[in-house]
Amino acid sequence: MNSKELRDLDDKDLVAHLKTIRREIFGLRFQHATGELENTAGLGTTKRDLARALTVAHQRGIDTSS
Repeated sequence: MNSKELRDLDDKDLVAHLKTIRREIFGLRFQHATGELENTAGLGTTKRDLARALTVAHQRGIDTSS
């Protein structure tokens, strides 16, 4: 999801998106550790998506600690 799409989300949807991305990163890291991950570039892409979403959340002043 790009920055414009993230900025169009309301606060509740943005927090839900952050939780989803964090779960996805956990799953990808687990697959990478067990050798099941075929597309290792997906891990970096997902981390960048998380960073983008966190940037938008911080700009809005949303608490992202959960």
